[in-house]
Amino acid sequence: VFALRLIPLGGYCAFAGEDGLEDEEALPKQAPAEEPFPEMAQNTQDVSPKTVPQAAEKTAEKSGYFTNKPCWQRIIVLISGALMNYLLAVLLIIICFFAYGQTMVAVYKAEPTAEIAAEYQLQDYDVLLAVDGQDLYLTTDLATILNGRRSGDRVQMRISRVVEWEGDAPLRREEMDVTIVLRSDVNVENSSDLDSVWAALGFQNDAENGYLVAGSLYRFGFWETLGRSFMYSFKIAGSIFRVIGELFTGRLGLSALGGPVTTISMTSQIASSGGRGFLEISGFIGVNLAVFNLLPIPALDGSKVIFTAIEWVRGRPVNRKVEAIIHAVGFLLLLGFAILVDVLQFV
Repeated sequence: VFALRLIPLGGYCAFAGEDGLEDEEALPKQAPAEEPFPEMAQNTQDVSPKTVPQAAEKTAEKSGYFTNKPCWQRIIVLISGALMNYLLAVLLIIICFFAYGQTMVAVYKAEPTAEIAAEYQLQDYDVLLAVDGQDLYLTTDLATILNGRRSGDRVQMRISRVVEWEGDAPLRREEMDVTIVLRSDVNVENSSDLDSVWAALGFQNDAENGYLVAGSLYRFGFWETLGRSFMYSFKIAGSIFRVIGELFTGRLGLSALGGPVTTISMTSQIASSGGRGFLEISGFIGVNLAVFNLLPIPALDGSKVIFTAIEWVRGRPVNRKVEAIIHAVGFLLLLGFAILVDVLQFV
């Protein structure tokens, strides 16, 4: 059975017997036909040939249940949804990067003092490509690379600089290495904390005292764009696990997250900015859905994979009704958590 949905994002599949109730109770039961002579029926067995096809039909129906399929087939099916979410996300990211370019950190409206200019060697419209030999994909990569560095440390940066202009528009760029001396210590508390990074690099909100930083679309070569598209998706996936770790260690509060309402609001705002915004946010959400759905949390496909693997090893399944209850409780907890996260946004 196929269904049309108002918002064609994500996916939903419901297999027969998936809830674990694939016994006779899950089959539609028919009321027994009234015997015309009950006293005769007590000593008479129904040898009608109709009973054989009916039994075979019920057996065939039960053999088609999802839980009656081999474990390896069920695991493939369970991870296929997340896999397709991920592949679609990568495709959207590739289209976005080829059509518009990748958003990179760039220096903007630099008006430094002579001392700062000599020390940092950055110019207006410089795009940051790599730091100490590590390519940049997300803004948070800067925090990961520089965290723990001290004031006065030298950082090697790979940048793309405009070397030829046509009027006020950049005409040609060249990649080059420059050395940056950190102005302060870098102590990153969590993945959303970039203040100390900008301060150490000299990126300030006041152009007279440092450099302004902004996002700039940058185009790479064909093969590099393909490779960066996959690496970008890997970085997004990695950031999910990092955020989860920060939540459990208390380094990141729930107020930094967003539930369904926040996600929809943010998505609509970004998507309304044009095709690039729509492709970028769709790819980001697609990777998040793929990774999140495979987490071993009850009600998600990841937990169902765990239960199926246990069945494969033990040779028999966990009690189906117990598993169904666990998934139901997990779903309610997830729903409550999502609502709580949204409520905290307005407190």
